[in-house]
Parts: sequence; C-alpha cells; structure tokens
Amino acid sequence: MKKFSAALAVAAGLMISTSAFAQGVDPALPDYKPASGVSGSLKSIGSDTLNNLMTLWAEGFLAQYPNVKIEIEGKGSSTAPPALIAGTAQFGPMSRPMKSKEIDEFEKKYGYKPTAIRSAVDALAIYAHKDNPVECLSMQQVDAIFSKTRKGGHPTDITTWGQVGATGEWANTPISLYGRNSASGTYGYYKEVALFDGDYKDSVKEQPGSSTVVQGVASDKGGIGYSGVGYKTADVKFVSIKGSDGKCYGPSADNAYSGNYPIARFLYIYVNKNPNQALDPVRGEFIRFIYSKQGQEAVVKDGYFPVSQGLASEDLKTFGLM
Repeated sequence: MKKFSAALAVAAGLMISTSAFAQGVDPALPDYKPASGVSGSLKSIGSDTLNNLMTLWAEGFLAQYPNVKIEIEGKGSSTAPPALIAGTAQFGPMSRPMKSKEIDEFEKKYGYKPTAIRSAVDALAIYAHKDNPVECLSMQQVDAIFSKTRKGGHPTDITTWGQVGATGEWANTPISLYGRNSASGTYGYYKEVALFDGDYKDSVKEQPGSSTVVQGVASDKGGIGYSGVGYKTADVKFVSIKGSDGKCYGPSADNAYSGNYPIARFLYIYVNKNPNQALDPVRGEFIRFIYSKQGQEAVVKDGYFPVSQGLASEDLKTFGLM
C-alpha cells in the first residue's frame, strides 16, 4: 500500500520533527518581495480540494500585483492535465500525482514532461457526525466500510456502527457513506490507499466537492465520509486511524509529516515548464509567492500543513527560480 511515509517525507525535504515550526510556517522561508515587470493573466484549472487555497494565494499575489488577472476553476484533478495540454490553463492543481497516461499525453504534445509544485501537505481526513461515539478505526475497517472488495483483508462487510464498537442507540445505526466523484483526485487517492486499490460500494453518495462531503456527513447521523483536513466544521469530527503499533493517530501535522497518519499526501500544482526556457515572470513570481512565508501562511490558514524551506528550495531550483 502506498502512503505518505516518513521515508518519503525525508526524501522530499519535509521536517519530520515539526517542533521548529509546529503547524506554523517554517521560519527559514523568505518573506515575499515583489519584483518589477510582472503583468499578464493566469488561469488555474483543476482540483476542488485546492480551490480555496488557490484563491488565497491569488488574493495575496494580487495585493502585490493589482494589474495581474487571475481566474480559478476547481472541478476536479482530472480536469487539470487536459487544460495544461490545451494551453487553456497555466496552473493545474491536483490532489494526486499525475497518472502515467496523463504525463504521456502531455509529453506527446510538448516533448517534455510537466513539472510539479509540491505546494502543501494534506491529511485526508475521515469525517463522522459530531455525536458519533466511534473515535478510531483500523485501515482494514475503513476498507470494509467503504469498499465492496475488502482487499484490506477484513473478514466481513461493515454496514452498521455497532460493528466497529458503537453501543446503545448507535449499535444498529446504519453507516451512510459519502465520497467524491471519479473526476476527483481525492476519489482516486482514497481508492488507492484506504481501499487498497479496491472498488467503492455502490451505496457511496458521490459529491461534487470537498465541502459537500462534509455537509452531507454533518446532516446525517450515521454518516461517514472523506475529505481534505481543511474542510472541518463544528458539526463533524475526525475519526483517527489505528497504526501498526496499535495507537490511534488523528490527521494532525505531526502525524502527517511522520507517516503515522497513513492517508496523507502532497497537494500538487502542475506547470508547463519548458526545460530549455525560463519561466515568464508572472508564473515564476506566483510560484515564488507560494513558497514564501506569506504563501505558506495561507496554507495554514486554509487548514492544511505547510512545507519546509528545504522542500521549497528543491522545487524552486527545479523551476530555475533560485
């Protein structure tokens, strides 16, 4: 099973020991300093999970460059590659890595691969109704709740809350499933990791956006769903995941960075960067802004987890911006 492991976090330059900046921003990140000669327009097409964050970055960027025009469209990660290939978008936010087929189609047109910004970290949270007494589930139980294939190895299908430890009036309460639609990168990532590459049950109520998953769970006593950690409201709660050590881990920054929370991921933004040409100033400065102190403060504001200065430097070098 693929997951955002501690080894991957180290390789990516994330700080595993987050005591230096907790869930706050790495103090080694630079303050953003505006450049001269930045103008034009930008369009972002892709992930709904990243829609709010792209908007926050756009607002911060426009405060520095009021003459730049930015348009953001979030209809799912699968809409990003076609938009980049067609040239209708400069940025393609995705809550999953591009598939090899998508990369191949891009490369067929341009002769080189798209380049990824690792903009933030998201712990993909499992949400239940705020009154639900269940606090923790194993990955095998999660699979048996959401999947009809049970590739995680749980012996029986799970359809009521009593089967995962709820008692009293909750024991016979049916589990009501909420999830994303197949255009969503979150749908694909959850399928791969939480369902062990299995198939969703037909009873999952597919939602068009991250917030509507949470709204569905909030209004349904027996509800359970998955969505980005930044979409929590007062009417829902996080359900922790049981690790191999038997301890329960919630979707916190520490647990995401360490790999103890198994459903964590990078949030990517893909860019058409010709390796033989410098980026135009408006795209280059937008990427610099994302990796500045102000850009990563927006990540925290939106409920996601910031990346370290080490990772930011790696990606800026990839784009020829250092």
